Amino acid sequence: MNSKSNDYANQAPPLGGGGGNVRAGIVGGAGYTGGEMLRILINHPNVEISFVHSTSNAGNHVYDVHTDLFGDTDLKFAAELAYNIDVLFLCVGHGDTKKFLEANPIPDHIKIIDLSQDFRLTQSSKLKAKNFTYGLPELNRDAIKQATNIANPGCFATCLQLGLLPLASKGILNSEVHVTATTGSTGAGQSPSATTHFTWRNDNLSVYKAFEHQHLNEIGQSLRQLQSGFNQPINFIPYRGDFTRGIIASMYVDTDLPEADALKLYHQYYDMHPFTHVTSHDIDLKQIVNTNKCFIQVKKHGNKLLIISILDNLLKGASGQAVQNMNLMFGLDEKAGLRLKATGF
Repeated sequence: MNSKSNDYANQAPPLGGGGGNVRAGIVGGAGYTGGEMLRILINHPNVEISFVHSTSNAGNHVYDVHTDLFGDTDLKFAAELAYNIDVLFLCVGHGDTKKFLEANPIPDHIKIIDLSQDFRLTQSSKLKAKNFTYGLPELNRDAIKQATNIANPGCFATCLQLGLLPLASKGILNSEVHVTATTGSTGAGQSPSATTHFTWRNDNLSVYKAFEHQHLNEIGQSLRQLQSGFNQPINFIPYRGDFTRGIIASMYVDTDLPEADALKLYHQYYDMHPFTHVTSHDIDLKQIVNTNKCFIQVKKHGNKLLIISILDNLLKGASGQAVQNMNLMFGLDEKAGLRLKATGF
């Protein structure tokens, strides 16, 4: 694994000159991403959770829904919003964030971090007077530090972009990109469906949305941000996996870049980013499940560069990255609350 610069630790002190906490609200706290947000923020050294909003669970303890949090918190779900907060996490479904914000105007002093896809694309990144910055720290870290509102990237989008951004940064992503990626069942969300039922999902694999997954748009947008002329197809075949969480993506491109030079490029690109690590050794999902890390393996086969990218779809692919963005926005240690233990075995 690559060694990291310590620059990310030399950031501004926490909100309030080191004594005050960031006051956070969560909307959609009963779902998978809301539950992960709670698990992180309850243990975050610089955050106070002001409320967790859920109309269907109002009045119930958080641990009535997220039973593993019994003994960790006495928070109850609230039916009403509160505005004496610094940041609002929106953990609602795609298309629902825009409706929520139109029905509930949020004061400008509150920063918004949206985990849906509603504001990720440039043409949809505005809502009246609110502008949303695309929240991939490995691409937009400086902009995130100055942002008022964040559109948190998708899980597949994060995994694939982190595998490809170093090549685009040098303008050498000049061939078709071939991608096969498998995600855990939590990637489908908490609402039950035929393809999330245990008897169907267990001991099973299936392809879905081949060549037309919704995250392709934000992936292409980010690659063009670094390599403006990029117009190659991204041939993406997503799989539903028979496991709970994690994404493993294998990508390959044609390039004359030697393996040693590719490794050097990837190490240099991610040197300042504490959660993305590059190696030439084999990697597996248990190394990153339950963490905010992304591991990337780079290997040359003839004229093809193989890139394997792995992350936890609920953490680096969703709630963990949202907290990472919050840390950057409020001048906190980027890793605060995110020093999480991998499954291991």
